[in-house]
Amino acid sequence: MKRVAQVIRVRPEKLAEYRELHRNVPAPVLDTLRRCRIANYSIHLLGDRLFGYFEYHGDDLAADLARVAADEATREWWARTDPCQEPVEEAAPGEWWAPMEQVFLME
Repeated sequence: MKRVAQVIRVRPEKLAEYRELHRNVPAPVLDTLRRCRIANYSIHLLGDRLFGYFEYHGDDLAADLARVAADEATREWWARTDPCQEPVEEAAPGEWWAPMEQVFLME
């Protein structure tokens, strides 16, 4: 199992909309995530930063994330959520959600 943590900014003027969208994530979007071996996905907010965390239970994260990105329901979902977000300053060029380094794990 691989733990993935990511960060992105939420546009302050879009925060209420972003919260409302996530009160009712479409079932097909969630089903695609599950089929692509993603579990325990959560998003947290601090100020204008969103922290996303999920656990990946497969063997090829890049391939499964490509499957997620190719899913029509997910693409429609992102068309609604993406305008609420913007990359953090630490993001690499072309990166949306920036990966975070794990510095501690209690097992």
